[in-house]
Amino acid sequence: MASTLALLLSAVLAVLIDGGVGGHVVPRVTFPLDSPGRSFTLFTLPDVENTTTLLLSRDEGTLFVGARDAVLALGVSAGGGLQLGKKLDWSPTEGDIDGCVMKGKDRTDCQNYVRVLQALNSTHMFTCGTFGFSPKCSYMNSEEFSLVTGPGGKPEEGRGRCPYDPFQKNTAITVGGELYTATVADYRSTRPVISRHLSEGNRVDLKLDDNVGLLEEPTFISSTFIPSEEKVYFFFSEFGREYDFIDRFTVSRVAQVCTSDVGGERTLQKRWTTFTKAQLLCQAGGELPYNVLQDVTTLPPAAGASPDETLFYGIFSSQWSVNSGSSAVCVFSLGDVKAVFSGNYKVLNKSTLKWSSSVREKITNPGECGLHNASDNALRFVKENFLADKSVLPAGQAPALVSPNERYSNIVAQRVQGAGGREYTVLYLLTESGFLHKAVVLRSGAHIVEEIQVFKQPQLVQNLVLSVSKGAVLVGSSEGVVSVPVANCSYYWSCAECVLARDPFCGWDPTRLVCAQISSIERNAVQDVAEGKVPKECNSPPVNPRARSSIKNPTGIVLPVTLNEVVNLRCPSSSRLARLHWERPGGRLSPSVYIQQPDSSLGFLATPDTLGTYACLAEENGSTQTLAVYEVTRKVDVVQEPSTISTTTTIRIPHTTPPATTQTGASTATPEPREPRLVGISTVEGTTYEMMKDLSLSLVDREAEKQLPETRPSYLRELVAVSVLLALCFSVLLLMTLYNLRKSCRGWTASRSVTPGGATPQERQVLRQDSVKLEKENGPSNGAESPSAASGGAPNGSNGHLPNIST
Repeated sequence: MASTLALLLSAVLAVLIDGGVGGHVVPRVTFPLDSPGRSFTLFTLPDVENTTTLLLSRDEGTLFVGARDAVLALGVSAGGGLQLGKKLDWSPTEGDIDGCVMKGKDRTDCQNYVRVLQALNSTHMFTCGTFGFSPKCSYMNSEEFSLVTGPGGKPEEGRGRCPYDPFQKNTAITVGGELYTATVADYRSTRPVISRHLSEGNRVDLKLDDNVGLLEEPTFISSTFIPSEEKVYFFFSEFGREYDFIDRFTVSRVAQVCTSDVGGERTLQKRWTTFTKAQLLCQAGGELPYNVLQDVTTLPPAAGASPDETLFYGIFSSQWSVNSGSSAVCVFSLGDVKAVFSGNYKVLNKSTLKWSSSVREKITNPGECGLHNASDNALRFVKENFLADKSVLPAGQAPALVSPNERYSNIVAQRVQGAGGREYTVLYLLTESGFLHKAVVLRSGAHIVEEIQVFKQPQLVQNLVLSVSKGAVLVGSSEGVVSVPVANCSYYWSCAECVLARDPFCGWDPTRLVCAQISSIERNAVQDVAEGKVPKECNSPPVNPRARSSIKNPTGIVLPVTLNEVVNLRCPSSSRLARLHWERPGGRLSPSVYIQQPDSSLGFLATPDTLGTYACLAEENGSTQTLAVYEVTRKVDVVQEPSTISTTTTIRIPHTTPPATTQTGASTATPEPREPRLVGISTVEGTTYEMMKDLSLSLVDREAEKQLPETRPSYLRELVAVSVLLALCFSVLLLMTLYNLRKSCRGWTASRSVTPGGATPQERQVLRQDSVKLEKENGPSNGAESPSAASGGAPNGSNGHLPNIST
């Protein structure tokens, strides 16, 4: 215990010092939802939901889907197309639903969620559903697609075979017509059980003994059958009671039972005599373990290899907050699992409920097949010694892949044969955020080829199934079944892109000059999955001039601008692993003049010094590619030729596949790939200023350059127009001046004809003297009052100013 505690404390200190796990990888290419670069099929029916349980037929031509209140049979075509074949309604009665609601459950959860769907033979299947928290099972005729009652004429009992809660995890597998399950056997989900059902003849159904510590609140994940061992392996997480110094510490487990087990004669009657379990440790040196198991897939050994090379790929998350948002993929070999189960076992002290390493003499080997004939003493020994002393360590003593920002939920794996017959392991990982990652496992570490968004929102996913013969990954979600082709090689438009993708499915065909699946290339496929180095063959001239190929000198886009205009040049990035930068001949891109945005676009102000040729280049894994070339010119200097002039600054990466299709009730075949639109794209092994000079010269036709002096545009019309405008302006200005002079003269004349109230004091004094003089000479004017007297000495108007004079 002290050594374990010291290891845990050192791991905590290492994480605090280092700041996390190293060796993280990110997807090279991302395809958002509805991206034209990657297509997939979504199958939905308006009246069917929670299509989460999947079973692929042996010939992989039919996908059986367990949904809510229904079972579907979908036809699977090449490339993953899905078509509805048959549908079977399987709903609970209104009485079942009402009884479930009375127990306090939501009416939606009281439907029948099909959680077990397994093939018994070539003609029949066995299926179980929750049936309103009262699970039931039934045989099913897979040819007629109808339910078949059992020997008693009633539905089979579902307790111990199917969970009560539709969202409770479980696992089931059939071997030789018998059903092996791991689930809970009560309404409150407090009685976990691993059991065998449908046994016939002298074989009996088995389950775990009611022994303390066999299972500690487990979450069952997956199960698989290994024919060479005649054992069924169960994978789950539970609380590790052996770590009693940590409260509720979760550990991941692998357990085994023999298919030949029939229980003991007196001890362990109708109980497993071969049940043992061991810890799966997904941890790198000096780091906290990824201790919560999410999913496991089994990869059979390569042809001719030993069965011990069977691999178990598991997804692990962490209960520690420092790694709460990340996931790790660890791989374990069957040979290592067998070695741990063949070793020593821990002993549980029933009085103190504490575990310790066994020091007693080993009476028998726990987990060994054939113990049903063992003595009672031997069976009591295996009953008390079921937890292996050592943990199963991952291959390479470290995770095969760590994703720091994504939590993986499901995984499937396959072996792929690349160029030259070399074999690679490809993993398909579904994230909780709705993306499907395709990764290739290499000695140097995992490489994520691409990520494809298949859901807008996180979905409840129970199953991820791979159809190797149809070339598709099938995802069962709460809203539909998604089928994603395993590869889309035609997306990569050049030899370098095809090689840099490091996709084991894809290679460059030097004859057809396309990126295609390796199986379709007759000979000399260009591929380097291990290192992704672009070979010299990618720069060789095209063999067939009519074939589609990468352009050695990319076609530039002429961008006419006006001086002092803000220019923004876009660069279409095709890889998240590439480093993008801009170049131009004869000058450096000074940070004081040019700004490279986070999206790698280049912004600057159009001046005589910034006009010219610009090229956006991507450097990845020692290879340089020119993604876009611009010729920024003044608008008055551009030759008006539609074939060379463009007013847009956006370049789109050429895509060769149609957008993702959303289907309802049926599937269509994937359309033929379209010819890529090669717009400003090329592949080169380095960029020189001389090459860009040639590019700038190729932007305008040579003949047009020769005719430039003769076809220089005339500005006579512009001169005449400007002269006419100036004449009009002078005329208007002259008319306005004359109008203002005329108005001023009329205003002066009018001011002389008004009453003296508006005159100056001197003028009023002179007028008053003249008035007195006239009265003396002529007498009063017929007794009329003077204007001053009539108004009380105030001038005409309401405010003492001159009255308004209208003209």
